[in-house]
Amino acid sequence: MNENILYHLVELCALKGIRHAVLCPGSRSAPFTIAFARNKKIKCLTISDERSAAFIALGIAQENDFPVVLVCTSGSAAYNFSPAVAEAFFQQIPLIVITADRPKEWIDQLDGQTIRQKELYGAHVKKYYELPQDYLHTDSEWHANRILNEAINFSQSGLKGPVQINAPFHEPLYPSDASKITTKEVRIIDSLIPSPTLSQKDWKLIEEQLLNKKVLIVSGQNSSDKELCETLTKFHDSYHLPIVGDILSNLHPLPFFCGHTDTFLAALSEDEKKQIQPDVLITFGKSLISKNLKLFLRKFQPKQHWHIQESGDVADTFQCLTRIIPLSPISFFNSLTKMNVSKVDPDFEKKWLNAEDRIRIKIKNFFEQKHDGEFQLVKKILESLPSCNLHLANSMTIRYANHIGLTNIKTDVNVFSNRGTSGIDGCSSTAVGHAIAKDIPNVLITGDLAFFYDRNAFWHNYALPNLFVIVLNNEGGIIFNLIDGPSSLPEKDEFFITQQKLNAKSLASEFGFSYDGPTVDMKDFFKSNGKVRILEIISSQSINKEIFEDFKKQLK
Repeated sequence: MNENILYHLVELCALKGIRHAVLCPGSRSAPFTIAFARNKKIKCLTISDERSAAFIALGIAQENDFPVVLVCTSGSAAYNFSPAVAEAFFQQIPLIVITADRPKEWIDQLDGQTIRQKELYGAHVKKYYELPQDYLHTDSEWHANRILNEAINFSQSGLKGPVQINAPFHEPLYPSDASKITTKEVRIIDSLIPSPTLSQKDWKLIEEQLLNKKVLIVSGQNSSDKELCETLTKFHDSYHLPIVGDILSNLHPLPFFCGHTDTFLAALSEDEKKQIQPDVLITFGKSLISKNLKLFLRKFQPKQHWHIQESGDVADTFQCLTRIIPLSPISFFNSLTKMNVSKVDPDFEKKWLNAEDRIRIKIKNFFEQKHDGEFQLVKKILESLPSCNLHLANSMTIRYANHIGLTNIKTDVNVFSNRGTSGIDGCSSTAVGHAIAKDIPNVLITGDLAFFYDRNAFWHNYALPNLFVIVLNNEGGIIFNLIDGPSSLPEKDEFFITQQKLNAKSLASEFGFSYDGPTVDMKDFFKSNGKVRILEIISSQSINKEIFEDFKKQLK
């Protein structure tokens, strides 16, 4: 082992702007762990649970929109990164996943902590790389430097995402004398990102196909982006086209945004849906929460569906994709605003806004009635939010929040959720990563199963005074009591809802967190007291089910 090569690789990470590394304890990964720990330019975190560690790294990378290094030892440790790697892939979050490995000659030889790690994450990483296992040849450092440069560049090119670097090591794994470390100028290979453009002929075609058409703009999941909101505002001022989506679109600051499509489409008749069928559908962003919006656009299909995405594969979500526009949404809508295609149908937006206004009134009237369930409390929480990152766990939590929505006065609330794979496995850990990355309030609303499933998110030595956790504890997976199918089965309680009797008070005591019950004043709860603050709301599944079903009934 030539330790200098690894120190130079870590220095390369620092020179290319990487500022965080999440390191999981282990022996085979010791060469990289020591090299990262001794580099003062990179903040190193040690997280014992690999699954939590990977989601924490994902949260840091998502908050900073920049790659984070993730390191583990050989064997099953690397497999425990898989859920977060898949989430990062579908959410387009850059991770540099370094998996330490046994030398090739010891694979399949019944040696300890040895599995087949080559291309371990399959199609859920952008690319697989392997470092040399012999660092004594004069070309080894050149080879390793080239691989790491390429991996970091590729994680950020086109659609961002995770890459795997497998690192086989012979023993000895620990340096015998740190004084032997030498410094040298490390080679950096930069990769410039091209700016895609469309020809005048392409823009002319777009202009012609928009004339006198009913045009609908649909936004999937996006990060909060003030420039995008400003661009869409100018675009809307020129065209007055309906812009719709859900709470993860992060377009709630726009007063003309239709964010309750999932709610009002469920209440519309077939004739009413026909009236709002678009001729041209323009989409951008990632996945949608709204099942009703997806079903509507698959049944009442537009003649044209254009998706705006700079690069990469494009999903045919609504089964009617006709054009891929390789631009950023900001570039596309800015250019279209300057063209001023004035002959689009202006009355089309009024139909969507009328449906949005009617459903907002019905939602307001529903919550003015007295309800004792968790749905009402989620509304109270959303209304009380300070400027923050809002993290929504999967299952009923995100559905509650999407039905309620955020008002346009909550301009400084940025909404996140693990909707790449829509699992509950790393919801808390991702929020922890955000809280580590940036010193702003991070509010997590989570169900009891998601919370306890990911309890190791809190098993580390880092203070998080900016993390506020609200646990909706209905003692099971209540979503299976509300959706069609399992709710009517006799096996639902044991095999789907999976009833449990844990509460967050014991966990708060174990980790030294602050614990509050439902009587706490929300404005007081969001004041930091130097610890993680947990608010637990324990409620009845039967009451919650009755309230939610009454909500859907009243809206219709």
